[in-house]
Amino acid sequence: MYDYFNGKLIFKAPTHVILEVGGIGYYIHISLTTYSLIKDLENCKLFISFQVREDAHTLFGFATEGERHLFNHLISVSGIGPNTGRMMLSSITPEEIQSAIVNGQVAIIQKIKGIGPKTAQRVILELQDKLKKQGDHALLPISPVAQSVPDEALSALVMLGFQKNQVEKVLGTLLQTANDLSVEGLIKAALKKL
Repeated sequence: MYDYFNGKLIFKAPTHVILEVGGIGYYIHISLTTYSLIKDLENCKLFISFQVREDAHTLFGFATEGERHLFNHLISVSGIGPNTGRMMLSSITPEEIQSAIVNGQVAIIQKIKGIGPKTAQRVILELQDKLKKQGDHALLPISPVAQSVPDEALSALVMLGFQKNQVEKVLGTLLQTANDLSVEGLIKAALKKL
């Protein structure tokens, strides 16, 4: 239904943006990968995946066509919904996911929160041939209210479904030892510990 929206970023967070297009503000869910590509932009183009359920019509946006393409493949697998697909693309890069699927690396897929061994095997079984046929073209090249970094990371992780007190403990530990104190760096490190 929608291919892409091109407009002004009114609000940006690691989990969603509000993109104004033609005077209308669209609430669009994004992955951490997309956030890292658009966080410094005032205007951007997001490739859209429009998901319709009985109780919600939801927009998911991606900075590249390749990431959207992979997202649509992931959610075609039984047991993986849009939020799990977004979680996968926030935990590791699309390139790493594609490589793990093509090379049959169940352990890498299984490390992602919410993905058990059976689901990881199903992802590889259902998508390996599709992604191998597409080769290197599956992932197309990248086109190109203030909060503190820890607060933004906390907010994003809570919106992804983690318990606030659990996230606060993990972030507290990470802030003492982390080398990468960017929002994306903290979230990726926290996802490995949650």
